Amino acid sequence: MLKPTKRMLVPLLLLACCIPVAVRASQEVSFDMSTMPTPDTSSKPAFVEFMSKTFGQDKKMLAWRYDRLQSLLHNKDVTGDKETRAFMLTAREEFTLDRNKPRAYEHAFLDIGYGVTISGPHLVMRMTSALDIKPTDKVLEVGTGSGYQSAILAHLSNHVHTVEIIEPLHTRTKGVYQKLVEAGNKEYTNVSLKSGDGYYGWEEKGPFDKIIVTCAIDHIPPPLLQQLAPNGVIVIPVGPPGKQTLLKVQKVVDADGKVSFNRQDVYNGRRTVSFVPFTKAEGGTWSGKGLR
Repeated sequence: MLKPTKRMLVPLLLLACCIPVAVRASQEVSFDMSTMPTPDTSSKPAFVEFMSKTFGQDKKMLAWRYDRLQSLLHNKDVTGDKETRAFMLTAREEFTLDRNKPRAYEHAFLDIGYGVTISGPHLVMRMTSALDIKPTDKVLEVGTGSGYQSAILAHLSNHVHTVEIIEPLHTRTKGVYQKLVEAGNKEYTNVSLKSGDGYYGWEEKGPFDKIIVTCAIDHIPPPLLQQLAPNGVIVIPVGPPGKQTLLKVQKVVDADGKVSFNRQDVYNGRRTVSFVPFTKAEGGTWSGKGLR
């Protein structure tokens, strides 16, 4: 793990004295995502044929998805078989605006309205891969947005919870999920959606083994650290507007119950990222220096 550096800009809030060690509650599963078929990715024709026959998906979109996977693998944004499977099973075009569907598999982020965006596939999968999600992991996403990130997560875990602060966006995305479930995508029944201020997490659903934050802030929200299970991991963009460090932070609890945090820069100093601001329910953005 990397030691904190000045480049990370704002000190991580280390709350060892006040962060409780939470006890996991029993977890119910609506649909076991391990029963999903594994796509044939041996070649583009094989993948397109398998997915079109199995799921009835558009062949042009499938060909673009296959091509994007090659770039993801080349850039090492995807390094594991389970993340590859999740990417190839998730129809990104279902989570874009109609006008942007032809651009669904481009590298760039796309507008989804309400002043927010859907991140590009490379960033989505880099963050996902950094979490190393297991099927039994309970996962929290802060910033549902279009629903694409949580859809990827639903192909990795049976327990996905996601919070969106923009009420009409939450309503729209919830509708997208409902239509997908009605169309036979049962894996999405394991995605729980909530409208609210993600700064406070989703306490009644915690603790979480993995947390992913898709909006930028200059510190890590203490409630998210509190809701992180022992040995849990959070991935979050931390830093000033337009130039955040993508941090991976693991919560470590020793035999005496003492809490500490190990952190690293997901990109190892090679690049920064740019996410929309982490907004407050009452307006403005969250900041360690107060409302701004």
